[in-house]
Amino acid sequence: MRIANHAALCLLACAALAAPAAAEEIDVSQKGKVFAPTEIQVKVGDTIVFHNDDEITHNIFSRSENAEFNLKMQPPGEDLKYTFEKPGTALVRCAIHPKMKLVVQVVE
Repeated sequence: MRIANHAALCLLACAALAAPAAAEEIDVSQKGKVFAPTEIQVKVGDTIVFHNDDEITHNIFSRSENAEFNLKMQPPGEDLKYTFEKPGTALVRCAIHPKMKLVVQVVE
């Protein structure tokens, strides 16, 4: 009976180690018409929280193959989120301020 309990504990421990890492939320600020940081690496399943720390409205979007989205208008002080589901490089921009650019490397 003791061996069976030990084997069961080993199986549970192995399953816990094999489980995928929990997804993270990564903060990105928008201030002075600039994303900060301007380049970031995330894992598939991670979420970027876009904070509008500016005094003006932004409109975050991406037309990248692995991450196509439009978060629409984001007033000052508002947070918006996007979860990256596919690996690859995503170029994130602001539709109102075209010089705003964020490069997101999404890895497995």
